[in-house]
Amino acid sequence: MNFFLLEAVANAGGAIGAGLGAIGAGVGIGQIGKGALESIARQPEAINDIRSNMILTAALVEGAALFAIIIGFLAMVL
Repeated sequence: MNFFLLEAVANAGGAIGAGLGAIGAGVGIGQIGKGALESIARQPEAINDIRSNMILTAALVEGAALFAIIIGFLAMVL
């Protein structure tokens, strides 16, 4: 009986961890977009530099979030 309880707790923890990773990535990418739009509004001539840095940073945040989601799913499976 303890094995089934342990498995249920692991599944719940993995699901919560994957969900928090996805929520965190959404908030982080939203903050990146907000900052980029504010920067472009202040200096319209720097739009290309700001855009490329924004895309690179958003990709890094998304990669970290994907890693967190995979770890959460592995916690449920293993």
